Amino acid sequence: MSTITNVSLVRSIPSGAPTVADFKVSSAPTPAKESLRDGEILVRTLYLSCDPYMRGRLSGRKDSYVASFEPGKSLSGGGVGVVEASSSAKFSAGDIVTGADFQWRTVFVAPAAGFIKVPAAGAAEPVNVLGVFGMPSFTAYVGTVVLCKIKAGETILVSAASGAVGQMVVQLAKARGARVIATAGSDDKVQFVKELGADVVFNYKTVGDYEAAIRSAAPGGFQAYFDNVGGEFLDAVLKCISPNGRIAECGMISQYNATSETAYAIRNLSYVITSKLTIHGFIVSDYYAKPAYGEFVQEVSALLKDGKIQYKIDEVVGLENGPQALLDLFEGKNFGKRVVKVTGRSGRL
Repeated sequence: MSTITNVSLVRSIPSGAPTVADFKVSSAPTPAKESLRDGEILVRTLYLSCDPYMRGRLSGRKDSYVASFEPGKSLSGGGVGVVEASSSAKFSAGDIVTGADFQWRTVFVAPAAGFIKVPAAGAAEPVNVLGVFGMPSFTAYVGTVVLCKIKAGETILVSAASGAVGQMVVQLAKARGARVIATAGSDDKVQFVKELGADVVFNYKTVGDYEAAIRSAAPGGFQAYFDNVGGEFLDAVLKCISPNGRIAECGMISQYNATSETAYAIRNLSYVITSKLTIHGFIVSDYYAKPAYGEFVQEVSALLKDGKIQYKIDEVVGLENGPQALLDLFEGKNFGKRVVKVTGRSGRL
């Protein structure tokens, strides 16, 4: 009997840092085409997406905007795969599909309703569906363009600028004629962000005093901040951002593994009042049904065609390495958009 690889959660981790021991990599019988019920598809996974929001899904919380993973069941998330068999009129064998409910299995069966067909242009490089056209890129668009409304002549600061979201914030802001100040966590990441077009980039791990570093990088002030890290750096930003500044509050990865003892307490919240700041908290899934998504695809497609945008993928090969690939995110060990290449085949089909 042939088998597939499956990754599941052993136990929920409400706080603190998860370890690979909290996951189980196991074998399971390969689903048979004959087992499909009406409206289902059999999918062979090509790539899986590793995203910071998944830390919350490991916690066991019942009050989040997205359901927690259940111990003993496969992890799930964004992915791209090829349909091996279909009992749905929506798909045929050979179609490349994507969706937010890809099981962390090399092959799986699921209702077709949860998936969409990837257009031919995207199917040529399926990883781009998770990369330059993926959820993190759209997140960058929503925060930078829709909420902060960055425009020519303004300055925006973005943290974690070499990551899946940050690298697109830099390029979308530059495309609008803005000045970009950015942070990254290593010298090679700093160099990469400079190559993306950022005007000033500094290594947040070595600058020491965040407030001093921000003021030095943006002596004339800055009108917008795209936050991916939260914590102490956000606290410094609240003191430094220009009056009437806008903040896109996307993520707080510095706090995702924090405990009640180690969580950072924001001290400068009063600056929201005195500097008349606007903080936009948002969940990107709320924007897929709005005009912003079509506008995002159109703009990025044009920029990509003209060679005016690049997107770095950080690929880990093998589903069995998926747990470590995910955990690396919370320690900043990824360089670019982290994906797990599930099959042994190349990304081009």
